[in-house]
Amino acid sequence: MKIETDRLILKEIDESHVEDILKIRSNEIINQYIKRIPPKTNYDALDFILTIKKRIQNNESLYWGITYKNQQHLIGTICLWNFSEDRKQAEVGYELLPEFHRKGIMSEALEAILHFGFNDLHLQEIVAITNKFNENSKSLLLKHDFALQEGVEDDGFPENIVFSINKNV
Repeated sequence: MKIETDRLILKEIDESHVEDILKIRSNEIINQYIKRIPPKTNYDALDFILTIKKRIQNNESLYWGITYKNQQHLIGTICLWNFSEDRKQAEVGYELLPEFHRKGIMSEALEAILHFGFNDLHLQEIVAITNKFNENSKSLLLKHDFALQEGVEDDGFPENIVFSINKNV
């Protein structure tokens, strides 16, 4: 499923994006705030893509690659996942190559995903979890009316903080 904004196309990720996914998910700046084992090879990136495709087929998540309209290469990703059992809540996740930070790209992508989540999926709440030291991410969430959930913890990740936004905000 493709979503277009003024400057961007959010599109399905497939096997043709192996090198882009490797570049994004192995980036040290992106990974400084994320606890994951970064891919080291194209095979690792392909394995991730195939896992994402299976999760989409199983209705467990929605995942988009972010590109400028006039380019093919992915510059980031954004997803809705971790759906509640009643499908009224989901978590948003996102990452963007550092050379594209502070250009309003993720803000534009997040706005489109919030609209999609609330209007097309009929979600009631969208949650975002970020590292307490990730100032760019915290600013992005606050700009889009997410509220910090005081006292809510990300089990096993004490350095993370939880934000959420409800449909009627």
